[in-house]
Parts: sequence; C-alpha cells; structure tokens
Amino acid sequence: MAARIRMIVMALALLVAAAPASAAAKIERVVSPAGIEAWLIEDHSNPIISMRFAFRGGSALDPVGKDGLANMAAALLDEGAGELDRKAFSATLEDLSIGLDFQAGADAVGGSLKTLVENKDAAFRLLRLAMTEPRFDAEPVARVRSQILVGIRESAEDPDALASQTLFKTVFAGHGYGRPTDGTEATVAAISVADLKAFVAGRLARDNLYIGVVGDITPAALAKEIEAAFGKLPAKAKPWQLAPIEPAAAGRTIVIDKPVPQSAIVFAEKGLMRNDPDFYAAYVMNHILGGGGFTSRLYDVIREQRGLAYDVRSGLQPFDYAALITGSAGTANARVAETLQLLRREWTKMAENGVTQKEFDDAKTYLTGSYPLRFMSSDRIAWMLVGLQVEKLGIDYPERRNGLIEKVTLAEVNQLARKLLNPTRLTVVVVGRPKGVTSSP
Repeated sequence: MAARIRMIVMALALLVAAAPASAAAKIERVVSPAGIEAWLIEDHSNPIISMRFAFRGGSALDPVGKDGLANMAAALLDEGAGELDRKAFSATLEDLSIGLDFQAGADAVGGSLKTLVENKDAAFRLLRLAMTEPRFDAEPVARVRSQILVGIRESAEDPDALASQTLFKTVFAGHGYGRPTDGTEATVAAISVADLKAFVAGRLARDNLYIGVVGDITPAALAKEIEAAFGKLPAKAKPWQLAPIEPAAAGRTIVIDKPVPQSAIVFAEKGLMRNDPDFYAAYVMNHILGGGGFTSRLYDVIREQRGLAYDVRSGLQPFDYAALITGSAGTANARVAETLQLLRREWTKMAENGVTQKEFDDAKTYLTGSYPLRFMSSDRIAWMLVGLQVEKLGIDYPERRNGLIEKVTLAEVNQLARKLLNPTRLTVVVVGRPKGVTSSP
C-alpha cells in the first residue's frame, strides 16, 4: 500500500508532463459564488461526471510518532459521515452507483468522485458530509486501523515494498519524505480519534484545494455543486511548513537479507524539481535512459541483450520540496552483481557520451505524439486537470506542452546528462540474497 500511495506524487507530475494537446481548447475555469475554483472539460457523450480533487499537504507533514495519520484519516472519510453510519453511507453510495474514494500521498491528500448525472446532487452531498462531518465511529476506526496494520506487516515481507521504503528512508533520512505514508505498527497504534479529527479540521480547507472535473455537466451546474460540496470547508488550512531537502548522495549500496529466489532492486539519485528550467531536457533524457519501455537503454542492455531482468526502468520523481531520479529492476540472486554493473555502466556512458541524434529524435517524436493516448478516460483527464493547477502550469499548458518538448536541444540533453548522472551518487537497495553484493558503509 505504501509504495502505491507514494506514487501519487509522481503520477501528478508525469500526467501533467503527458497532457494531451487536444484538451486545451476544452478546459474552462469555473468559480463558485464563494470563490471555489474548478477546471472543467465538458463531455456530454455519456451521463457521467468524474471529479478529482487534492488538498496540498500530505503524509510528509504527519507528526513524528503519528506517522500514517494522513493515510488513516483518508481511509476513514467514507466510513460514515453526518447522520449516516458506515453501513448507511456505504449502502447509499452503492444504491446510487456513486464512486467515492480518498487517498494520501507525501505532498497531498486527494480524492475522487464519480457519479451518474441524475445522482449528482446526492453524490456531492455525500462528499460534503465525508469532508466536513466524518464520524470516526469506533468500529470503522478499529477495522481500518487493523487493515492498515496488516498492510504494514505484509509490506515488511514484500521485497519490492521493503526496498522502496528503505530507499526513501535512506535518501531522505530525518525528513517527512523518508517516513512511510502508511506509518509503522507503533505509530498507527498511537493515532487517536482526536488526532483524526484535528487532521481533517486543519488540512481540508479551501485555500489549498484543487479540483478537476470531466463529464456531463455545465459550468453553471458545476459551480453550484462545488459550492455545495466544498463551501463549508474552513477558508484556510492550519499553517504548515516542510523544509526542502537534498537527497543523500553518498552512493551507498544496502542489502537486506530475504530468503527469496529473485532480488528486488531500487535505485535513486538527485533529480530535478518540476519547475526547473531543465525539466523537459531531463524528461527527454530519462525516456532514452530508462523511461521509454522497450526502447530505453537500460531495458535493451539489461533485459534484451542479457536477459537479466524481466523489467527495468527509471523515472523522474519530483516532490514539492525535493526531487529524485529513481529506478527499479528484479533479477535472480546470482545475477544481481552483473545487473548493477550494467546499470552503473549505462549511467556513466550517458553522462560521458550523451545520447545520439537518432535517440534524441526518436524520443521527441514519441513524447510529442503518443502521450494523448494515455488520456482516453475521464478519470485520468480529471487527474491531469488537478496536476496542472498543483504545479501552477496554467490553463493553456496542454496547448504549450509539445512546444516545450520540441524546444529541447540535443546539446541541452547531453549537458544535463553530464551534470545530473553520476553512478557514484546512486543509492541502491537490494532485497534478497544477492551473490557477490554486500552493503557498503
């Protein structure tokens, strides 16, 4: 669960980077009478409304000793609210075919609402109740706490989850980004109902709210509905601050012993913030290095040529106050050392020699031509609309996005590769029983 939730932050950044150019002309800014803003793409082809929303400030702000608070609160918001206990709230959602969900990530707490047009008033009312009058009754709190604890125990035995948690704990030591979104058994056990209520009262507010909507609704109707759903939230969230952090760059290798036939490998070094002028050069560079699936260098060398891993990839992971280039692979214990050797070799090769003109041209062609195919669902487009607002990219960004990619030059990519990629700074975590690989100091 922790690894999935943590990926919410990266998903926002990558979905924004992949925004379809065709969306720009359709985006409308809708403002309710109280000043609540949403971005809307009208689509009257089906009688469905999909909404995504996010409140800035996530699990990285959890108090020390109460790690997992944001995650637990989010999991309980739809477990009864107002006059409806858990059973009545759930039955109403089911009877009206309403989808309502909340999640917590490192930098935001978000949610989604999906409803038939004929049930929109009821859907937005249930959303309002969940955010403003959550019950936190004893039975749901105990059950959800138990579910989270089970998930934490399972993650401790799952090589991929354990590797990811260890990586973030290492590169962000002593910082909120280094603590697990789900918390630990001890911290989750320490979370009280008073903590949950204080979280909702302090974090869910109109001044840190972003909304994206796609579907069969007019701007006037949406203004009414978002006023009804979000209008009773506090005007301002409780003040908070998270310090920027430089990821650790000591180049450590950490091996965690697990009796499994295949080791899980994750790796990271410092990346670029989403607002960095070189972000798009990094986006092209990473596509060639490990983000381009079957066409990437890491996949070709490690998977295709050597058959060492079923999958290997890299990605940009910008947070609000830090940024990483991350990656992962899985391989048989006997072949971990060779896999890591090739990984570091390709890291070095790109830093020293850059990318070829053909790789560069192919990457730009793919990045400008194929990403709209990832936005064939209203849910993903709504999430993209939220991302545009969170990253402050502007309502016209989808129109400008391909131009930003096109402006990147081969010289910029190669200069950035020299600056950014350094295998001696890579932190590598291996979970398994790899032969010939040991932990470094």
